[in-house]
Amino acid sequence: MSPIIAGLFIFSMRVIDMSLDTVRLLFVMRGRRLLAGLIGALQAAVFIVAVSTALRGPLNAWTVLGYASGYGLGVILGMVAEERLAIGFAMFRIYSPARGAALAAVLRAAGHAATEFTAQGKDGTVTVINAAVPRKEIPTVRALIDSVDEHAFVTVDEVRPLRRGYFRH
Repeated sequence: MSPIIAGLFIFSMRVIDMSLDTVRLLFVMRGRRLLAGLIGALQAAVFIVAVSTALRGPLNAWTVLGYASGYGLGVILGMVAEERLAIGFAMFRIYSPARGAALAAVLRAAGHAATEFTAQGKDGTVTVINAAVPRKEIPTVRALIDSVDEHAFVTVDEVRPLRRGYFRH
């Protein structure tokens, strides 16, 4: 195999390998054991092919470049794939000094559980709303929030449901 073809092959294998590895790691963090294990087995097979090809002959700039750049691009593509899959839940925390009740009502009308409570902020009383939503619905919920209170302070965190409660699937 010519050095350029070997470099391109290794690049392709590393892109696949690292994309799978990144997605696998994110599934591990979300507690999806079986899926993470299956992806890990496939990822290990691709890794062995990539490394054995890289080490088959003398190292050259093409195989090293293919290995390193495939690694970097694979991580990026794995992250993009995971974002598009959007598996799991996100917790919105919404802080609104004036429109909290209206925000909670709109979220509930859209079918989301919204827990609201009053808190003391830097500039006075605020309503804090917690809403756990499927990650695929983050853009929709964000648009709902903006339509009611574009000045609300909003954070989003990853959530792993532990037990009970209302989670729309």
